[in-house]
Amino acid sequence: MEKNIEEEKKALNEKKNNYTDEHVKFSNFAKALSHPVRIYILEKLSKLNSCCYSGDIAEELNINRSALSLHLKELKFSGLIQGHTESPYIKYCINRENWELAKQYFLKLFTDNI
Repeated sequence: MEKNIEEEKKALNEKKNNYTDEHVKFSNFAKALSHPVRIYILEKLSKLNSCCYSGDIAEELNINRSALSLHLKELKFSGLIQGHTESPYIKYCINRENWELAKQYFLKLFTDNI
């Protein structure tokens, strides 16, 4: 059963009141970055000035479409990518706003705690 981000934030805040919305969003970004296939997809999409079809990504990575679908779902849940359906195809793009936000979160984490 898939939780949405608001339910996840609420559950985390109920367990520990010092989690912020920023912590939850950052943890979703980090989880999305926890697999090499997803890192590859993000690298590819971040370099494009356009979108890429999921079939093209599957062929390039040489993985089956169901495995790719799970990775794309995780990236979409985190907000780092967005998908657009053009039946029967789905094309994916980097979500530039959240991509910049993720970069800021990681930069802050790695520079503020030294």
